[in-house]
Amino acid sequence: MADAKLSSAPLPAHASSHASPLGSPHPMANPGYGKRTAPGQHPRSPHDFAHLPPREAAIAAYIDRLPDGADISVKTLAKTLPYGQCALRTALNRLQQAGHLRRGREHLTAESGSARWITRSWFSRTARDDDWWARFTRGGVPEAEREDPERGRPTRSRAHILLAALGRTTPSLSLSQADCAALAPLLLPWFERGATDETIRQALTTGLPTPVHSPAALLRTRLTRKLPPEPEPEPEPVPVRPPLRMLECATCRTPGRPEALPGGTCGACRGERAPTRHKAPLPATSVHARAAEIRAAMSLKPRGRTPV
Repeated sequence: MADAKLSSAPLPAHASSHASPLGSPHPMANPGYGKRTAPGQHPRSPHDFAHLPPREAAIAAYIDRLPDGADISVKTLAKTLPYGQCALRTALNRLQQAGHLRRGREHLTAESGSARWITRSWFSRTARDDDWWARFTRGGVPEAEREDPERGRPTRSRAHILLAALGRTTPSLSLSQADCAALAPLLLPWFERGATDETIRQALTTGLPTPVHSPAALLRTRLTRKLPPEPEPEPEPVPVRPPLRMLECATCRTPGRPEALPGGTCGACRGERAPTRHKAPLPATSVHARAAEIRAAMSLKPRGRTPV
C-alpha cells in the first residue's frame, strides 16, 4: 500500500537535470551507454508532457533534463526517484507507447577496427510515431531536422540585418526597410562565396563619394561590381554510412524490425497469436508419381519360396 501511494506521487517541479528529487546526483552509465537524445526536438516548454498521466509526465520531465549518458535503467531510476521498480517499468512502457522512448542497439566501429553492438535508450521530448522511429532506426532522420515552432513567424535574414546596420556606422548609407528588402538578394552570392560580414561592410563603406545622393543605388552598384570570385570547388565529401540500429521489445527485449514493434512492443507481448501455418497440399501429379515409385519398389522385392 505504501509503495502504491508513493508511486502515484508526482515529482517536484523544481527537480534539476543532474540531481534526483531525493537529493543525490543522478548516476551516469558506463561510457558509451545510457540515455541518448533523439534529434529534431521542439524547444523545451512547460507543456511538453501535458498529454501524459501525472506520474508518467513527471518521470518524462526528469529524464528529459538528464544529460546524455545518464543511466535510465529501471533499477537506477528506482534508486533516485520516489517510485518502485514495478511502477517505473510501467511508466517507461507508457512513455514508449506514447512515442517518447525506444530501446534498442546500435552498431559501433572503433578506430582500431573492432565492432560491437551497444545497448541504447533513445529519448525524445517530442512524441514520435512508429514511422518516425522506423526512419530513425535506418538513419533516415538527419541531425539538422529541427522543427521550429516559430516557423510561421516572419524573421529578418542575415543580409537584411547587415544592410540595416550600415546606417548606424555610416549615416550616409542609411536605408529604408524597402531598400533593405530589395538589396538583400544581392548579398546571397557574397555569402555563398565565403565573404564575411566584415568583408562586405568594408567593400560597401570604403571610399564613399561626398555626398552620397542615393545610398540604395550606390550599394546596388558595389554589390554587383565588387562581388568576389567563386572559390575553387571543394572535393566531394566521402559519404557517411548511416548508423546501424535495431529496436528491441520493451518487455521481452527481443530484437525486431520497427514495423513488428508498434509502440515498442512485439506481438507476442501484446497477446497476439502467431498465425497458424498450414502446409500446402501436394499437386495430383506429385502424388501419382510418388505412388508409382512405391509400387515399383515393391515389385523389386525378392519373393519367398513356396513351401512344399
